[in-house]
Amino acid sequence: MSPKGRHAAGWWALILPAFLLMTAFYVAPILQVLAISVTEPSPGLGNYERLFTSESVQRVIGTTLRIGVVTTAVALLLGYVLAYRIALAGPRAQRWWLLAVLVPLWISVLVRAFAWVTLLRRQGLVNEGLLAAGVIDQPLSLVWNEFGIIIGMVHYMVPYAVLPMLSAMREIDPRVLAAARGLGASRTGAFLRVFLPLSLPGVIAAGVLVFIFSLGFYITPAILGGGKTLMVAEWIKLQILDLIRWGLGAMMATVLVVAILATLAVFSRLVNLRRLFGAGG
Repeated sequence: MSPKGRHAAGWWALILPAFLLMTAFYVAPILQVLAISVTEPSPGLGNYERLFTSESVQRVIGTTLRIGVVTTAVALLLGYVLAYRIALAGPRAQRWWLLAVLVPLWISVLVRAFAWVTLLRRQGLVNEGLLAAGVIDQPLSLVWNEFGIIIGMVHYMVPYAVLPMLSAMREIDPRVLAAARGLGASRTGAFLRVFLPLSLPGVIAAGVLVFIFSLGFYITPAILGGGKTLMVAEWIKLQILDLIRWGLGAMMATVLVVAILATLAVFSRLVNLRRLFGAGG
């Protein structure tokens, strides 16, 4: 065997275990879900027709997309401000800021969801504080609805938004901003015309990451929604475990996977376009 052939054989030997694991634990189950979606309760595309004929299915998809978009927008806004503050801080302050960002990731999502229920319920600390301050006359409905879901999801997603944006901001040479200021740009102008465009790759990466997580989120919407606001993941659980409608649940799971892959494809296209225009000046 030639050296080139031995090199190729060694390369395949290295990736074969990972390929087999991915096939057995990821690709094969997805194909099985796809097969169930077109065979249960009867062969055909009847389950997928529900996407166009069922108001309940369309409502769940619309709710999921709406909550995902709002969560992504708010998480990006808060995350950008926080990442910008960390990027401009000194080394010691950066360590403390990063610790504050990472600590919530070490707390169980279940614990955080129940903590928000305690804070936002009608007899919770938020309503009691507003009532005591005279801001409101009666308790607000802050939980077991879309508002409560968005609050809980934003709290969970902000660290995932901060880290990609902070990574992009750290790659920006401070001398570029100094040069812009030296050429007469104001602090706001230097930020809008120099810093913000250079940080956009991190913003796009953070947005895709948060949006994908939001599409398949289950625990926080299930607890803070109180079963009144169904998102895709909870709807799939309802169909498969409670109503024993495997075909419908598998159909929605397939749609969710396709939506995630489509989002990644769009992200890849955006990155390629940015590189293309960047190369063209």
